[in-house]
Amino acid sequence: MYVDSHCHLNFPTLQAQLPDILTRMQAANVGHALVVSVNLRDWPGLIALVESQPCLHASVGVHPDNDAEDDDGAEPVLDDLLQRAVHPKVVAIGETGLDYYRLAEPLDWQRARFRMHIQASRQTGLPLIIHTRAAVADTIRLMREEHADHGVMHCFTETWEMARDAMDLGFYISFSGIVTFKSAVDLQQVAQKVPLDRLLIETDSPYLAPVPYRGKLNDPSKVIHVAEKIAELRGVPVSVIEQASTDNYFRLFSKINHA
Repeated sequence: MYVDSHCHLNFPTLQAQLPDILTRMQAANVGHALVVSVNLRDWPGLIALVESQPCLHASVGVHPDNDAEDDDGAEPVLDDLLQRAVHPKVVAIGETGLDYYRLAEPLDWQRARFRMHIQASRQTGLPLIIHTRAAVADTIRLMREEHADHGVMHCFTETWEMARDAMDLGFYISFSGIVTFKSAVDLQQVAQKVPLDRLLIETDSPYLAPVPYRGKLNDPSKVIHVAEKIAELRGVPVSVIEQASTDNYFRLFSKINHA
């Protein structure tokens, strides 16, 4: 079966279609999906969603773009993450990281939050889900300084050099629908190089629908198109990517009780 290592099924556009999405996932042989947290405000709905479906699990974290995380502007603290991470269906910390693309300095609050998530990962033993955009050097620097030791570089769009640095720290590299885009030549070259035992696939749905659905609403059933493109790039049967990415998913997110 296939797995989607990163999606946002709790977002309103997808949750409203959940029965249909689950049907499409089953038809596409997508057996598991990780529903990734971007704030704590929506936590009750996210955890209720994954509790309702055996094939869904969750992470806990606050996206680096979220400046005022809660309605009252409160910044999350370490205990917020640690307490929620105890839940049996929470299998990762994140999505966390650094994003300098939309926000301007000073961004000390963003770097401090990233450090806090790394600390939560180390204290809980759960893997990190890292988002990085326009912040390569600082992302790797903070990972090293805080001794981040396992997780995934989600929706990877950076260079082979960054992928190699992350893998040296114990991280997996996850490819989204972007790898299917005609313009993504550099990323496709990275997808050819990442060792099979470090490769994951994802949708990041509802965003980044792969070709041939580009520009449309994305959902976990479409992760197969990511696998097919990577298989084409590497000159292997798609079953090779299916097996490797699924094995890696359960190895990394080892809290999942997978029969």
